[in-house]
Amino acid sequence: MPCRIAVRIQSEPFDTAAEIADIGRGDSDVGAVVTFSGLCRDEAGTLAALEIEHYPGMAEAEITRIAEDAAERWPVSALSVIHRHGRIGIGEPIVLVVAASRHRQAAFSAAEYLMDFLKSRAPFWKKEHRVDGSAGSWVDAKEADEQAISRWE
Repeated sequence: MPCRIAVRIQSEPFDTAAEIADIGRGDSDVGAVVTFSGLCRDEAGTLAALEIEHYPGMAEAEITRIAEDAAERWPVSALSVIHRHGRIGIGEPIVLVVAASRHRQAAFSAAEYLMDFLKSRAPFWKKEHRVDGSAGSWVDAKEADEQAISRWE
């Protein structure tokens, strides 16, 4: 059975519990569901919010391509990625990755792979909004993110 892949880019928050319930629905062979949820953190009290921009169409296509790669590597039955855009406040969810498979190891690996590549390859840009009202900067790519994907080669 081919892997079901769902990718959404949206401004509104998502319901993690509903997404988890939905991914395995109708597939009695799912024995593991692994999730990763990324939240907006306050960077030691200096950050008020993040503003996330994306390239519509391109972001969905790139995330779908990454998910298809994951589905070729591991026996997963479903993969779902939701990424938000717009202004996101502290503690609010930014991204959700959900992987369903027959066994846990495939789900863990696929979810980690998706997140590693999404972080460094999907066309999103983040601008910081500071608590003190000063102009925030655009967040640069991190060397650690590039190193994370090198282990999958």
